[in-house]
Amino acid sequence: MDVVVHYHEIALKGGNRPFFVQKLASNLRTATADLGAKVHALPGRLLLEAPEEAGWERLSERIAACFGIANFARAHTAPRDLEALKSAAVASLSGRTFKSFRVTTKRSDKAFPHLSLEIDRALGGAIQAATAVRVDLEEPELNVFVEVLKDRIFYFTEKLPGPGGFPVGSSGRVAALLSGGIDSPVAAYRLMKRGCTVALVHFHAFPLLDHTTIDKARELARVLTQYQYSTRLLLVPFGAVQQRIVADAPAPLRVVLYRRFMVRIAEALLSRVKAKALVTGESLGQVASQTLDNMSTIDEAAKGPILRPLVGMDKEEITREARRIGTFEISTLPDQDCCQLFTPRSPATAARIEEVREAEAHLDVTALVEQAVRETTEERFRFPLLAEAPPA
Repeated sequence: MDVVVHYHEIALKGGNRPFFVQKLASNLRTATADLGAKVHALPGRLLLEAPEEAGWERLSERIAACFGIANFARAHTAPRDLEALKSAAVASLSGRTFKSFRVTTKRSDKAFPHLSLEIDRALGGAIQAATAVRVDLEEPELNVFVEVLKDRIFYFTEKLPGPGGFPVGSSGRVAALLSGGIDSPVAAYRLMKRGCTVALVHFHAFPLLDHTTIDKARELARVLTQYQYSTRLLLVPFGAVQQRIVADAPAPLRVVLYRRFMVRIAEALLSRVKAKALVTGESLGQVASQTLDNMSTIDEAAKGPILRPLVGMDKEEITREARRIGTFEISTLPDQDCCQLFTPRSPATAARIEEVREAEAHLDVTALVEQAVRETTEERFRFPLLAEAPPA
């Protein structure tokens, strides 16, 4: 089967467009590697060829999750001849029922001897003669799309939406802090959509708490890997840091101190995954640590940028997105998240940088960060699963 794949934002990249198109083609090949598909770059579009046994439902799911795609369609091919196009298109509609239609032609090859409007009228007349169905240019029940290229003509009747954005791997690498909650997987997904390869950093308190949060992080990584095909999950033991904070720092500052240490540790891990920025799932005002004052205090511990793609979203919006991308059910499973450990009853909502620095003066910050980095373990995930996976 032939699938015509269209992109949008990539087309605006001017001289850099070939790089983005090549990355999109490469990602499509990876996404469909187990389905026997082949991907070819054509002027202004990609063509994916797959055997019928691959199954359209499974193939379309893979394509619909590939960032950088505006829309795609299962297409028929005709030679560059108007009469041949009319015969083939009419035959393909045999047995289909529709009350109105229109023809929409895009003539990518301007050397073709018939203008787009001429093709619309000629093919529309042939379809109307064969079906007796009326033409409706405003709200047709069926739209027959025609694309004229230099070596062939594609025609199809249904465009399916892609996810948009940029191909994963075209915008560099970032590291996302992944809790077991609803927000952080959505934040990671949003950076993938903007073309970033996202490493996931999960802080846990095992063995002070059970391993349920680690299990959730693994399952979330598996889901998110469907969108970027290869994922590195870093598991950071955080219980020792929390114990020192509880022993030596004022209780109201614990949550802010936890977050500052997470930032420091995650930044120390950036070079391991070749990332240039951190990503969090913070939403302004959602919890005590996510007030503007506290976020500013947390940022002060960072050396580089912290990206917060959800900062202006509310919980309902984030939840809706989590359901759509397939992480919500996992995120809502019960667990023992490390941030729940030793959480004070009244955490500070406007921690001042001076008092936070004073509290940290009683802690061996460097030693605690180095210990956490040293004890961090890594797991890798791939999609689709192949008999022989390529090296990372």
